[in-house]
Amino acid sequence: MSNNNNSDLTQIPGIGNATAKKLMAEGINSYEDFINADSKKIAKIVKSSEKKVLDWISNAKELISSQDMELSSEPNEEIEETMELVIEDSEKPEIKKEKSKGKIDYDISDLPGVGPATLKKLKEAGLLSVRAIAVTPKQVIMDDSGLGDKTIEKIIKASQELLNINFKSASEVWEERRLLKRISTGSSNLDEVLAGGIETRALTEFFGEYRTGKTQIMHQLCVNVQLPEENGGLNGKALYIDTEGTFRPERIIQMADALDLDYNKVLKNIIFARAYNSDHQIMLAKDASNIIKKENIKLIIVDSLIGHFRSEYIGRGTLAGRQQTLNSHLHDLLRLTEIYDDLAIVVSNQVQSKPDVFYGNPLRATGGNIVAHGSTIRIYLRKGKGNQRVAKVVDAPHLPEAEAVFTLSEEGIRDSE
Repeated sequence: MSNNNNSDLTQIPGIGNATAKKLMAEGINSYEDFINADSKKIAKIVKSSEKKVLDWISNAKELISSQDMELSSEPNEEIEETMELVIEDSEKPEIKKEKSKGKIDYDISDLPGVGPATLKKLKEAGLLSVRAIAVTPKQVIMDDSGLGDKTIEKIIKASQELLNINFKSASEVWEERRLLKRISTGSSNLDEVLAGGIETRALTEFFGEYRTGKTQIMHQLCVNVQLPEENGGLNGKALYIDTEGTFRPERIIQMADALDLDYNKVLKNIIFARAYNSDHQIMLAKDASNIIKKENIKLIIVDSLIGHFRSEYIGRGTLAGRQQTLNSHLHDLLRLTEIYDDLAIVVSNQVQSKPDVFYGNPLRATGGNIVAHGSTIRIYLRKGKGNQRVAKVVDAPHLPEAEAVFTLSEEGIRDSE
């Protein structure tokens, strides 16, 4: 389209030759005439909905704006997105809602309004499925993809309708939870207080002092997740984000040998990344969505969750910023459990001492209420006699407070003899 031509109404996305002729017959001959006309009047003239007319007016304003700015030869991305929405809406058949009742893997390209340019931006932002779009906040998609507000709003709405994300009965929720899969910790005592092991579709937090077994549990879970389901695993791989430099392949080898597993295969099935600062840690968590399905990831480990945040955000003045950033990071992780049914996320957390506590345990998990609310299940670890450790369930929506004793041995996490 030439920049000096604003009288051809068919250049407005959504308006065809027949509609343009009807408008011109009523004296609406240019973009300015079209924008200044009454939307209700136009809707009557072209026999269409007022909402569609308002969309056309918005498109016309964008075209005028692009002309006034005398853009270079690069295409205007906002106009490109809008044109995609109009073209895709007209070309794609309406998706029947009945299909959403079954477990169907819809493709993003099934969504109305998603053309090649939009699809590319969504995938670059790590939004690889309809479900991912449906559960991700609009602002997050805007920040990560650079797409426009209206485009994202329409795509999210279509995703939620396609997946029938709405109210459901408690019996349906129970049926879903009844089929949840779990990963064994290696200790039947600990598995028992956790109702069978580490739960999928949840974020489990282990917190405690140094040498209480947090990292050992993380290593054991990386091995156990690879076991068949009948042996307490998920037949999947693990993704390990190490923030403190404590991951040790030789410890994995010991644990694999104890289970008569080929340690070379076990090591290959652990995707490892060292996070060097909090920004890097957040980036790795966001990038996880790009490899979860491809690599059959069933477990994500973050060891530890808050180490970098404690060292980088120093002083009371930085506390609000730290907590908000940490909150966003936790929700990035939690969102992955909503997108992928058979995914478990386990994090370790440090403790801090409250100097004003004179009686009882002065230790508290770091991260305050943000981490407390973000974790689905919280387990406090403390030292016992010798190699014994005590795990206490301190918070879970479905579990009572309970303790289990286990042992840290050369073979890994085992029951105390």
